[in-house]
Amino acid sequence: MDVTLLYFDGCPSWQTADRRLRELANEYGFDPGYRKVETAETAKALSFHGSPAVLVDGRDPFAQGDEPVGLSCRIYQTPDGPAGSPPLEQLRGVLR
Repeated sequence: MDVTLLYFDGCPSWQTADRRLRELANEYGFDPGYRKVETAETAKALSFHGSPAVLVDGRDPFAQGDEPVGLSCRIYQTPDGPAGSPPLEQLRGVLR
């Protein structure tokens, strides 16, 4: 399984997503990759829906399709309300 975290430096939530992915890496047998998105052009080319974005085998399992593309912080809908990164259980759900 290929898991990549896309992020940009202006968003503090990517570090939370990183900690959570590293916590799950041994459990699911992957080594997370990282890609820093630095320009609007790169964001558009990657269909980057904001930071942090977790790609599983090249696909963004959290994308709904209507999120804007660009260098922005992403909001995830969680059982506890809006959050800056997906919680462990939502990550487990897409990694299964």
